[in-house]
Amino acid sequence: MVSRSLTQFNLLERRLCIMINRSSRRRAVTGFFAVVSRLGDGVVWYCLMTILALNQGETGRIAATQMAICGLLGVALYKFLKTRLVRERPFIVSTDIRVGIAPLDRYSFPSGHTLHAVMFTTIAVAWFPLLSALLIPFACLIAVSRIVLGLHYPTDVAVGALIGWGLAEAALRFWPPVF
Repeated sequence: MVSRSLTQFNLLERRLCIMINRSSRRRAVTGFFAVVSRLGDGVVWYCLMTILALNQGETGRIAATQMAICGLLGVALYKFLKTRLVRERPFIVSTDIRVGIAPLDRYSFPSGHTLHAVMFTTIAVAWFPLLSALLIPFACLIAVSRIVLGLHYPTDVAVGALIGWGLAEAALRFWPPVF
């Protein structure tokens, strides 16, 4: 029973991936989401940490330190999970899914880009709420980009987001923002 339900869920998720990935057949869509995804490789987050640390005094340094420590933990955790769970990427499993950009590694679960986008956004917004108008939409675009580009299933993205949020919340409970 569980096996059959899991098989049905996987088929449903693969169909959803195919449907979302069809939008990438437009060059402009692929180009836009490729840029968003590559910015999510770390460039935006490293720049944000540097700007906060250099321009926002002690509060910025604490937030940047929290982000850096969580970032390292996030990388270790998602690499550990990917090498143990070894879920192939959607474009490898289904010929109906086009890959929009080259993946950074082989496996799909969980989405490291989404994990980090949610984690960094959660921490940054907790310390600097005005950043929410920029960072929340950007984190959402990163998550969507991973599915549109054929690199992740929706559950990869959802679990990555939950892990990122959990790491951020743990860090914020350990060292909460002070205003």
